[in-house]
Amino acid sequence: MAENDETIHVSTDRARAGTTPHMTRYVLGFGLALVIIAFVIIVWF
Repeated sequence: MAENDETIHVSTDRARAGTTPHMTRYVLGFGLALVIIAFVIIVWF
């Protein structure tokens, strides 16, 4: 921990212990689309 009001600067990748792939946004979008389609099918039938 920082003592004596020292400022600690850590890069984003190091703070996350790795990189963040952009695949997450596609998975969330695909899942959202499936839920919307499921609700439309439920409402129509």
